[in-house]
Amino acid sequence: MVVLVGATGDLARRKLIPGLYHLARAGFIPACRIIGVSLDLLDAESFRSFALDSVREFSRSAVQDADWHGFATCLDYVPLGAGAAALADAVHRAESAIGAESRRLHYLSVPPSAALSAVRTLGDAGLVANSRIVMEKPFGTDLASAVALNARLHEVFAEEQIFRIDHFLGKEPAQNILAFRFANGLFEPIWNRNFIDHVQIDVPETLGLGKRTAFYESTGAYRDMMVTHLFQILGFVAMEAPTHLSPRAISEEKVKVFRSMLPIEPADVVRGQYTGYRSEEGVSPESDTETFIALKCRIDNWRWAGVPFYLRTGKRLAEGQRIISIAFREPPKSMFPADSGIGAHGPDHLTFDLADAARTSLSFYGKRPGPGMKLDKHSLQFAMNDTGQIGDVLEAYERLILDAMRGDHTLFTTAEGIERLWEVSAPLLDAPPPVKLYAPGSWGPNAIHQLVAPRAWRLPFERAWRDPNKQGS
Repeated sequence: MVVLVGATGDLARRKLIPGLYHLARAGFIPACRIIGVSLDLLDAESFRSFALDSVREFSRSAVQDADWHGFATCLDYVPLGAGAAALADAVHRAESAIGAESRRLHYLSVPPSAALSAVRTLGDAGLVANSRIVMEKPFGTDLASAVALNARLHEVFAEEQIFRIDHFLGKEPAQNILAFRFANGLFEPIWNRNFIDHVQIDVPETLGLGKRTAFYESTGAYRDMMVTHLFQILGFVAMEAPTHLSPRAISEEKVKVFRSMLPIEPADVVRGQYTGYRSEEGVSPESDTETFIALKCRIDNWRWAGVPFYLRTGKRLAEGQRIISIAFREPPKSMFPADSGIGAHGPDHLTFDLADAARTSLSFYGKRPGPGMKLDKHSLQFAMNDTGQIGDVLEAYERLILDAMRGDHTLFTTAEGIERLWEVSAPLLDAPPPVKLYAPGSWGPNAIHQLVAPRAWRLPFERAWRDPNKQGS
């Protein structure tokens, strides 16, 4: 049983309804009933028409009449204005139709300002027992607001019922980090400060803000992306091995990473704003909101002491990428001649591409064929396409909805983890450095190069990913 609050919004239209359709069609959620809830005054048939348009436009595969008919019969709708009693009646009717004992999943696809009101409605409707609730970011805007939000949530739902969603962690490549690290004896022994020089987590975006400028003016890139996305990825990269592969054990190790993070100092941060942002609708002509953020952070524990983590994200940048790049320490002394090419292309890197079609690359120096000792940079590359299993990959929201239904917290963050991240963010939020302008289509302000010096940003790549569809690549 799914109660989808905000069922006619953009996220529901693009991701959630098509995702639920795919899960139902694939047999992952048999006998499921879905009740849409929003401010729009629709009836059930109008909502089914809206859902069909969404699936036709955004589904990964063509819609078959038989599949759609089966899914459509599972849909119902309750206008939010009808009140808690009407919602409770709809849920009880749906549960009676299911017959067997069911568990409720409430998905709040609503703006932060409406989240607590939706929670109260669910409480007033008596729909808290035997239920789980999925919350969309942001989870507060600073420590005080996060603590207050969690306190209000806990008045209605227990912490184990709450699933704070981060669609970045729902992607197959992000989860593959756990397998890569802990299933391979080759890499876990070198995953520490003795062998790793630095780590980069880079999520540039080419898109602008569209209709999100009003939201962005109150948040900015740091609150929107860094706390809820990039720091969560950092937790997977830097965590210790969990005692076993269970949600609680993995969450505990992620929170330990956050506890070990040193406060984010303003001197280690570059805030940027793309030229033209202040002239967009809803933006103050004197806006100091950042559309770009790059920072250096450190994890003060035994494994990572002295290893800098560089994180970068922003709007209207040169490329859209999602990568994690692990730079290994270079040999302490070189026996190769100065003109051999050693060191010309930087250190060896292990790179994870977090796009839906997962790719991994390991770069290294090798001898160029021919006389003498000339070295070139080579790479071993793996892509999920190579396995023939790319069709089995669930999209991020599909994976996370299914996990929440099953009660699996592995890919969701906790109240403690979020509050700790806002705590380490306090120095930056209290005294943010001024924004620096950057041209749309660039890689951000020039100051980012001083931030990583004497190192260099991994993006843009000097060597492109190989295209598996091209012979001889």
